[in-house]
Amino acid sequence: MEMLLGIFSAFGLSASAGLNAYIPLLVVGVIGHYFPDTLKLSQPWDLIANPWILLLLGVLVIIEMIADKVPAVNHINDLIQTVVRPAAGAIAFAASAKVITDVHPVLALACGLLMAGTVHVAKAAALRPAVTATTGGAGNVPVSIAEDVVAFFTSMFAVLFPIVMGTILVILLALVLWWLWRRTDKAQTA
Repeated sequence: MEMLLGIFSAFGLSASAGLNAYIPLLVVGVIGHYFPDTLKLSQPWDLIANPWILLLLGVLVIIEMIADKVPAVNHINDLIQTVVRPAAGAIAFAASAKVITDVHPVLALACGLLMAGTVHVAKAAALRPAVTATTGGAGNVPVSIAEDVVAFFTSMFAVLFPIVMGTILVILLALVLWWLWRRTDKAQTA
């Protein structure tokens, strides 16, 4: 059961990294530093809980939050984050001590990379352009704020309530598959 909870936690953290690269790393670091009984980070991932790294992550969270709210800069930020977010997702996935001890590190890094990369691509290539086109860019700031809030709560739930996070991820996956099935079914009947 602990392995399953660790996997739910790791997938939740890497999914939130697809929205904001640094929020899940900061959440993991803060919880690992101040509440080591809740989240024990194994080496080398325990460096995330170092106070200097936490300070750096805090600064990076602020920079990304500001850059994501400035028109035109947000598109450049998304382009840069195409590399950073999947890497952060890989680190967040692998940093979960419960998973890294039972799953090969390369597999853990690959799963985190794919999860964060998928969420980032959905955000940067589908959601944001649609919001920009339909609102003339006026909806980008509220959507960006919502993404940051979702990234924070997803990270917190992933660490503190992994069973809830796992349930949410399974439901979201089922909804996406249902939507894709309906879409292909409609295309075949048309």
